[in-house]
Amino acid sequence: MIVTILGSGTSGGVPMIGCTCAVCRSNDPRDKRLRSSILIQVSGKHIVIDAGPDFRQQMLREQVSKLDAIVFTHQHRDHTAGLDDIRAYNYFMGKPMDIYLTEEVETSLRKEYHYVFEHDGYPGLPQMRLLTIKNTPFYIEDVRIFPIEVMHYNLKVFGFRVNNFTYITDANFISEPELEKVKGSQVLVLNALRKEQHISHYSLDEALELIDRIRPEQAWLTHISHQMGLHEEVSKTLPPNVFLAWDGLKLEL
Repeated sequence: MIVTILGSGTSGGVPMIGCTCAVCRSNDPRDKRLRSSILIQVSGKHIVIDAGPDFRQQMLREQVSKLDAIVFTHQHRDHTAGLDDIRAYNYFMGKPMDIYLTEEVETSLRKEYHYVFEHDGYPGLPQMRLLTIKNTPFYIEDVRIFPIEVMHYNLKVFGFRVNNFTYITDANFISEPELEKVKGSQVLVLNALRKEQHISHYSLDEALELIDRIRPEQAWLTHISHQMGLHEEVSKTLPPNVFLAWDGLKLEL
């Protein structure tokens, strides 16, 4: 299994016009972060988790010519705003895109992309097959995926585990029963927004504390804002099994 970090940032972490902070002025490509998303290649399948505003740019950068499914963690626009760009995959693969999502995410997408659902069959519109998921394991053909329910302040969000890999973004609380689903993961990708506490995201210290409880072989921090600081400087302060993720990073399990 290969996991590609398509984006390791957040809307407060992407380069901004006119910004003069150290991160925006950095020449280190690891400080140039697009919105958080990953590509999982497993059992011949190509699965993307979240399709934010940078979805098209990420797919072009990684030269992803085949995409079997998109799985959504939650309905916030920094995770869903690129969905219109599945049109190219519809055209080249000759079928609708399978979209795995909760009922709450579906309600949001039907509003955000109302033109898709109000004019079904109109030539050129994105084609989607919506497949509802709940907090129980589901399959994308023979790939088994375990949802992990986490809290993003007061919003329920899904993380996902595939084999020995777990991906959790936009979280600041995980209950003990859900945490048990994560334990035993070889590789964990977990959100850590900044060093200071935040109302809906883990801070760096909170993420490190959780990683210490889970004890994966490797942990990679994602959904990083400018307020975290420079990649090179922050990396020097981390435990030996914890790393800052960067866009384009490939993890082989």
